[in-house]
Amino acid sequence: MVLKEKIKTIFNNLKKWHLFQTIVLSMLIIILCFFGLLYYFSKDADISGLKNELPQATLFYDVNGNVASKVSANKNEGVSIKQVPDSLKNAIIAIEDRRFYQHSGVDLIGTSRALIRDLKARGMVEGGSTITQQLTKNTLLTSQKTLNRKMEEVFLALQIEREYSKPEILQMYLNQIYFGNGAWGIKTAASKYFAKEVNDLTISESALLAGLIKAPSALNPYENMEKATERRNLVLVQMKKQGYISDSQYEKAIHEKVILNDKGGDPFRGKFPYYVDQVLEEAINLYGLTQDELLTGGYQIFTELEPEMQTAMEETYQNDSLFQEGKDTLVQSGGVLLDPKTGGIKAIVGGRGKHTFRGYNRASQLKAQPGSSFKPLAVYTPALEEGWKMTDMLKDEPMTFGSYQPSNYDNQYAGQVPMYEAVKESKNVSAVWLLNELGIEKGLDSIKRFGISLDKNDRNLSLALGGLHNGVSPLNMAEAFSVFPNNGVRMKAHAIKKIVNADGKVVAVWKAKKERVTTKAVTNNITTMLLGVVEQGTGKAAQIPGRETAGKTGSTQVPIEGINGLKDQWFVGYTPQLVGAIWVGYDKTDKDHYITPVSNKGSAVIFREVMTKALTNEPVESFNVQHISTLIEKKKQEEAAKNRFNFQENFNNEVQKWEEKWNKQKEKWRKRWNDKGKGH
Repeated sequence: MVLKEKIKTIFNNLKKWHLFQTIVLSMLIIILCFFGLLYYFSKDADISGLKNELPQATLFYDVNGNVASKVSANKNEGVSIKQVPDSLKNAIIAIEDRRFYQHSGVDLIGTSRALIRDLKARGMVEGGSTITQQLTKNTLLTSQKTLNRKMEEVFLALQIEREYSKPEILQMYLNQIYFGNGAWGIKTAASKYFAKEVNDLTISESALLAGLIKAPSALNPYENMEKATERRNLVLVQMKKQGYISDSQYEKAIHEKVILNDKGGDPFRGKFPYYVDQVLEEAINLYGLTQDELLTGGYQIFTELEPEMQTAMEETYQNDSLFQEGKDTLVQSGGVLLDPKTGGIKAIVGGRGKHTFRGYNRASQLKAQPGSSFKPLAVYTPALEEGWKMTDMLKDEPMTFGSYQPSNYDNQYAGQVPMYEAVKESKNVSAVWLLNELGIEKGLDSIKRFGISLDKNDRNLSLALGGLHNGVSPLNMAEAFSVFPNNGVRMKAHAIKKIVNADGKVVAVWKAKKERVTTKAVTNNITTMLLGVVEQGTGKAAQIPGRETAGKTGSTQVPIEGINGLKDQWFVGYTPQLVGAIWVGYDKTDKDHYITPVSNKGSAVIFREVMTKALTNEPVESFNVQHISTLIEKKKQEEAAKNRFNFQENFNNEVQKWEEKWNKQKEKWRKRWNDKGKGH
């Protein structure tokens, strides 16, 4: 009887086991058929919204080859999967999707298990999502947990696996996943938590970051270090179980102390914005790149930037005490520093106040009349080329040239002055008179050689005083004035040295463009006269302590009757190794917005402050030319010698006249004597 019962029990168990196998097999067949149908129909799923792009910032290098700034159109910067260490890839796969390399976007086993649990709970409680599905959720779908959305997720994941390789999918996932604390993408996360590049992460650090993906806020190590460490350890256990790390690697990693280091964001992003703007303008206009390419393409742009000089200029422009207080709007300004020997733009600031990306850059895009700062280009250079001397006398008296009647800014006239005096005191009438003597064509030709474009309406004598139809920018003026310290040679101004694309290929190289404008003898004389402007004349406020500085002031009057003020204020000057050009004014001048000259503010003062700071670490150099004081002393000596010569000549003439009179008198006496003798 007992045996019979045992046999019956065994038989019943076999029947149950067979039934269970049948049920399981049937379920597997149904699931396989279901996923087979899903795979077939998923080929029409639209994944066009998924961008397999690697968002990379464009890096800007300074003149020494160091990273100076970067720009990007994306909130997160991408890294190539080639730059991701195996430890990080393995950590994420171990904890998020252990069959990542085996499935086709949907893990049948994991999803089946999740579906059964969801059915038992009568709701969506477990995701069972693969990395591919998570990528789908993050980029193509909402986070809403519904059966319909889950089906969409499956369709899309299967289609993604058709079109992309596993490394491509993992790369997209790593660059778009959220790691908490504002860190989108693995590059930002590595920086945010460890102040490292992705390829420098340790096994322990990789495991911690991989662990954050499940619950970025709850596991934030800055707030919940204990939970974050527990999660890291779980990831390390899974990596060890799945054979990604050895026992010794596991022991080392699990005992490694988590040291957080948030360096406060990328220190280079957005740095030196006006210089970056100038570089982008050149890259677009000279080398044919688009803004989109430059903001996403991962270019490396090597520039002429001197960080210390750029910093000096930016700090000066933030010093409001150097600028006139504006009426309901800022008094604006633009400035540039240029290397005269190379034409390299060392520093540039295009305005005051809030910077707008690729907005109006007053240093390079301004078009304003340069006033008297134009005189060395339009008048005095061609005059010296035509044989005039610095000591030659120029007329300085009220006069009219047809319908044009210029006047000196102070309405003071000396009758006539030597050329160096006319330059030093910025005599307007003398400059116009001299250009008239030379002929307008001489002035026009000179200006063109200095690299400044002219309009057909500029063919008149007001050219001598910077009366241009279109106007110039500080960059135009800096390039033109660079001829003087560079012995008569003009180097084309530029910011870019070369551009390298993301593949390491050089796509653009600056080729030096130079032009012989005039002779060294002429530039030496111009420098002598412009030294006089700064040492003794209208540009005293631009004096740089301990350095020889040459330059020229310039201004234009407000074109409104009854208002005595300035529309534009300029100073363009140079030392032997650096040229600077500064413009100050309102963007829109009217009866309420104009410049009032003040001794401790304005273009010359700004020039002095910028140049003083910019040249702090530069050696003191000399122009090795005659100074105006020496010229004046020499002229005095020549005058004295001339006076002495005239005195001697006059004395000799008087003596000669006396001798002639004496000889005539003696002749009369002799003749009278002879006549008396004959009569006797």
